[in-house]
Amino acid sequence: MRLITSLMAAAATATAAPAIAQEAVETIGKPTPKGLGFQPAATELARDLQWLDGLLLWIITLITLFVVGLVAYIIVRHNRKANPTPATFTHNTGIEIAWTIVPIFILVIIGAFSLPVLFKQQEIPAGDVHIKVTGYQWYWGYEYTDHEFAFDQYMIGQPATLDEDVRPADADVSAYVLDDAMRAKLVDAGYNEDEFLLATDTQVVVPVNKVVVMDVTGADVIHSWTIPAFGVKQDAVPGRIAQLWFKAEQEGIYFGQCSELCGKDHAYMPITVKVVSEEAYQEWLKGAIEEYAGDITTLPGYQVAAAN
Repeated sequence: MRLITSLMAAAATATAAPAIAQEAVETIGKPTPKGLGFQPAATELARDLQWLDGLLLWIITLITLFVVGLVAYIIVRHNRKANPTPATFTHNTGIEIAWTIVPIFILVIIGAFSLPVLFKQQEIPAGDVHIKVTGYQWYWGYEYTDHEFAFDQYMIGQPATLDEDVRPADADVSAYVLDDAMRAKLVDAGYNEDEFLLATDTQVVVPVNKVVVMDVTGADVIHSWTIPAFGVKQDAVPGRIAQLWFKAEQEGIYFGQCSELCGKDHAYMPITVKVVSEEAYQEWLKGAIEEYAGDITTLPGYQVAAAN
């Protein structure tokens, strides 16, 4: 038994590198310069929200055109020159009934399509991966509760990510300043130079096409965990635990930001999620359990290996 444990620990040590960096995957979910639309939808939730937004845009556009046309008609038809003698009636029963019933009908249509989307977000399914998220001033903490390990996530460029003993070139890096030294640090960490303020020193790694359930809370003030490409946003309230879920359908790197004003460094609280294949996830998991002192017995196949 002790031999098996030692062998698995050695294998975990050999794969510890993926806990920090893995094979390159495409960066999908991030802001684009002068972008006007949504980020590409990577989950069913995001597709539903974007479709609902399109529906509401059509409804709002039609209402706006109708009102503008009605105002234009009134200006042309009932100005002083075209209608020198104004009417003296005080109300019109038909119009009053119409402007009561029509908005109710519009709201019913909106509700009929929006409530199912809301319920889908709030009805948390059984998760394949469970992660506890804690917002701090000004970084994120993640605990993979299925495997009993945790790590923190800082924006690259915060003082906590500058360590001359680990990376001597950090001596030339100024916190929060995008200069050549910071660009080199981003590249060394596997990011593009234009991902400053988005890139983080660790990544939340999850498998593709698996349900991820997150318990979200705050340690000090209210934060908000948001990934636009996933269609998820959940406030992290101290003393309370809320839940969100997503099922990413495409491998890649996705960025988010704290979306609740939480203090002076609120702008420096990005989120990085890396979606990988099941095989790559298991490899990362082994390294992460070893690196962060997790429970190696929770790895798939451990009990079978131990029995043999």
